[in-house]
Parts: sequence; structure tokens; C-alpha cells
Amino acid sequence: MNPPLRVVVADDQALVRTGFRLILTANDIEVVAEATDGAEAVAAVRRTRPDLVLMDIRMPDMDGLEATRRILSGVGAPDAPRVVMLTTFDLDHYVYAALSAGASGFLLKDVTPEQLVAAVRTVRAGDALLAPAITRRLVERFACSDPAATTLHRDLTALTPRELDVLRLLAQGLSNAELAARLHLSEATVKTHVSRILTKLSLRDRAQAVVVAYETGLVSPRSGAAEG
Repeated sequence: MNPPLRVVVADDQALVRTGFRLILTANDIEVVAEATDGAEAVAAVRRTRPDLVLMDIRMPDMDGLEATRRILSGVGAPDAPRVVMLTTFDLDHYVYAALSAGASGFLLKDVTPEQLVAAVRTVRAGDALLAPAITRRLVERFACSDPAATTLHRDLTALTPRELDVLRLLAQGLSNAELAARLHLSEATVKTHVSRILTKLSLRDRAQAVVVAYETGLVSPRSGAAEG
């Protein structure tokens, strides 16, 4: 049996923290700490070493974006928790910056209990909690217009032609099954290609890979079509 998933909930609203904790604990997910601002979240992560952090973006003193940067830069890669941002609307420009900083996705605060539990388990399984189609909207809106955003500078020359093909299609919103069908490959082979892309580009998950595809010009933010 797998050990219980350990989560830190960071939000300046007590009602949100309490609601999330009740939902998670009722589904055998352990909330190891709560935080009311970014500084408390960073301290809680260092103290408890959770698997995942549910991080509100807008908090007093230190916001969730800065806390995410500190958590993901201050903890060794194998031990770094995954961070899921909490927001009230899906085109918050901080979401884009958070993805670039290493967050594994975002949740709207009005999610249902079932969606919350499914989301946490999805990220625990190593997947990104963000539809590529939403990432495209974020990139189109903020990648070229927000100079304050943390960008992911990556050199794509390390990728093989096949890996570039996979990255293009991944950025256009295709699932592994759709990628396999389009490229006439098995899903296992596609998963291997995706894993190698993430490793070569030093990325945490698919959400960051989509951001990189747009920021490097491999895919056009305006049209969603591959360049070249």
C-alpha cells in the first residue's frame, strides 16, 4: 500500500483552508500543515517535506508566486514537492508566471470536492494539472506582454526530430493517446519521448513543456500552429 499523500494548504482565508482540509482528510489525504501566507508556506514545506502544496496566489506579505519560487529552488529536485496554484479565475497572469517558475498547474477555488481529490491524485501520479488548451490561452495572453513573468529559457537543440514533433503536438493539446495515433506510435513509446523531453530540458512536467514550446517559438502563441 502506498503511503498517504501529504499536503500543505496555503491560503489566507481560513474558510478555504478548513474546507480543503476536511475534504482531503475525508479521502485519506493527510494535511500536514496549513499556512496563511507565502513565508509560512515556505517554512511549512521545509519542516514537513510534503508531497504537494496547494498554494493560493494572492496572499499578504509574501504571495504564492514568490513562495513557489523559493520552495522549488530551495529544495533538492528529488525531494521538491509539486505545487498547485489556487486562483479565482483561470487567466490570472500570476498563473502563467507560476507555471514558468515550476508549478504543476492550477485549481480554481470553486472546484467540487471530487475535482479537488482527483486533482491532487493526478499531480501525485506525476502528471500536470493543466489542460494544454488553457496553457495556450495563458501563453498567448502573457508570454510576450508580461516582462515580469519568469520565462523558461531552454535550448531545443538537444531534442531529436521525433522529440520536437512530440513537443509540438503536446503543446497543441494532444493527449498521449492522440499523440500516439497522430505519430503512429504506441502510447508507451510516446510516454518515453515525453519523459526524455522533460529530462533534456530540465522540466518538471508537461505544463512547463507547453510553456517552453511557445516561448521558444516552436509553436505560435497566436495560432497554435507549428512554426517552420
